[in-house]
Amino acid sequence: MSAKLTLLSHCVLEVGTNKVIAKIQNSYVGGTQFNRDVRVLSGFFSSMTSKKYALYYEDSYLFCVGLFALLHSGKEPWIAGNNKVGTAEKLLNQDCILVGEWRGQELQLPNSLNDSNVIELQPLDLRNSVVVIFTSGSTGRPKGIKKTLHQFQCEIETLEFYWGDKLKASAVLGTVSHQHVYGLIFRVLWPLMAGRCFHSEKYISPESLIKAVSKNEGCWVGSPAQLKRLDEYTPWTDLRKLTVIFSSGGVLPKQTSMQIFQFCGHKVLEVYGSSETGGIAWRSHIDNELWTPFVDLEIAVKGDDIAYLTSPYLASCEPYVLDDKIKLHTNGLFTLLGRIDRIVKVEDKRLSLDELELYLNAIDLVETSFALKLNDQRDKIAVTLVLTELGNQLFHETGRPAFILKLRKLLLVAFEGVVLPRKWLFINDIPLTSEGKVNQSLISHLMSLPTTYFPIILSCIQKNNHLVMRLKILPKIIYFEGHFPGQPVLPGVTQISWVEHFAKIFFPFKAQFVRMEVIKFKHLICPDSIITMKINWEESVGKLYFELSSSEGVHSSGRMVYQ
Repeated sequence: MSAKLTLLSHCVLEVGTNKVIAKIQNSYVGGTQFNRDVRVLSGFFSSMTSKKYALYYEDSYLFCVGLFALLHSGKEPWIAGNNKVGTAEKLLNQDCILVGEWRGQELQLPNSLNDSNVIELQPLDLRNSVVVIFTSGSTGRPKGIKKTLHQFQCEIETLEFYWGDKLKASAVLGTVSHQHVYGLIFRVLWPLMAGRCFHSEKYISPESLIKAVSKNEGCWVGSPAQLKRLDEYTPWTDLRKLTVIFSSGGVLPKQTSMQIFQFCGHKVLEVYGSSETGGIAWRSHIDNELWTPFVDLEIAVKGDDIAYLTSPYLASCEPYVLDDKIKLHTNGLFTLLGRIDRIVKVEDKRLSLDELELYLNAIDLVETSFALKLNDQRDKIAVTLVLTELGNQLFHETGRPAFILKLRKLLLVAFEGVVLPRKWLFINDIPLTSEGKVNQSLISHLMSLPTTYFPIILSCIQKNNHLVMRLKILPKIIYFEGHFPGQPVLPGVTQISWVEHFAKIFFPFKAQFVRMEVIKFKHLICPDSIITMKINWEESVGKLYFELSSSEGVHSSGRMVYQ
């Protein structure tokens, strides 16, 4: 049977004394401690006059305490997607007080928080308790959206109706952040209402997640990006112990669903929705590829091909215009056809980036792809590709130009030449943000590097803190000028500058440069060279190791030390 849900308005007040709320590393927090932590922090916030507070914690329990303490003290929590310096500055400019982990810019909570600060809590007003969440920013700048606890309450009641019986008393573990609406609901609010223990840690891999849940039942709150990375080294037998695997934040490929079902018997439950709308529909590829709308939701597609949603999770009763194209079927189910805002114009020709990706992904040489439009002196389409084993083999046999030419010929069957990709990046994995979204800013940066100052990226492989790039050194690079007349040579300082530039793109770190060690320059790098750049960032010791090599051998190597 599904759990009896506690109202969000009473989650702190009516928590059972012996009820386990959360697991923090190897210890558990019970209801008494949770109640006291919220009451004490509420007492502190109640003494402050500011209304808006930007909340960020890596730890889900600390986040949960901060969230309810702010709500019970009459404040407006703003849940930021990250704690980067730029994000902090924008929130400060909107009169937010920073609470949590903000790289030293946060409000300092006094060490004297004790029982004297405890206040008596009253039930929250579900319709007037407001939380500001932010869109992922995957299609532009993150946008703040106000949600009431009543909206969250309605959605969680639906989730429990559908899957409470499957979850039973499962602990809740996640590889997604609670700082976005999917993780907020599935990792914190839903288990809190249902009396299920949630793990405060965000797990970075299925191996660490499985290890943490080995002795008890648990469910996995994940994303397509993480599920797609399961491979032959995955502990498939241990994954069988999970009660449910959830996925949201993007479309889960059918082949990934089939692989998971084949190796561990789980039918991944995929949820479709957005920060603005909340959950809209669900599906399991194994049973049906079509999406099933949640109960009490209605979707209508009108003559202009625009989809309209009516949902109890929305602030207004007015139909909401969806950003996705939808094909409705007679039985009420539907198919997603891609985002409306991914229709772009190139030389006055319309192109669906979703359609281009679908076509590329159907080619047996391509495993997955991501397309975007670059806006510089001339509009152009750029694609990032992960190749299949067959694709990688052909790429190395024929070379990059011939391989791209083959792909262009295949695309010409379906697309006009003017809209075909003009920039290509071959990589081992589509880069992702910490929220499991495609890291568009990183891809755009790599694609937009001016070729008068940077080499062409022929291919790129990143794994953890290791990076291997193949680079074409064009003769027009400005650093060849005057170095030297008659025999252009790439300066050593340029090589080191490139190493640091790419390292800080892929491994963002704010450490200050201190010194260079064991720097060696063995062979000259001349125009038209093909260079392999290997970078290894050892964060624990603050050292950046690099090596530039080619068929001629090692050109340069060394390490840079940071503090």
